Amino acid sequence: MMQPTFLGVGHESAATFADLAQAVTDALAQAGVTAAEIAGIATIVQKAEAGLVAALARELGVPVRYFSAAELEAETPRLKNPSEVVFRQMGCHGVAEAAALAAGGAEATLVLPKMAGKGVTCAIARAG
Repeated sequence: MMQPTFLGVGHESAATFADLAQAVTDALAQAGVTAAEIAGIATIVQKAEAGLVAALARELGVPVRYFSAAELEAETPRLKNPSEVVFRQMGCHGVAEAAALAAGGAEATLVLPKMAGKGVTCAIARAG
């Protein structure tokens, strides 16, 4: 049986649901993962208010998990694309990759490192 797969996302405040949906579609295609394989979506807690990630989770029929900046920062050693810019803005070196890895657990690995779309980043991790 395949291990659970998690989608990590981040987005700028100007991003729309259409931007998010397109970025996720592109990321899934790039990784060769189907939407049905996604066990959950994860992001940073600051994105809860915008509602985009929650809307995406409802559309995919999966739970969403929100992590604190400190929880995501703990994933920094496992990130493929740590960002000083993101650290200055959010307090962690990555949102999409870190959230996907955090959701997948200590043994998770990135199936798709951070991929940027229009104001959106996505990453995919599989539990170990």
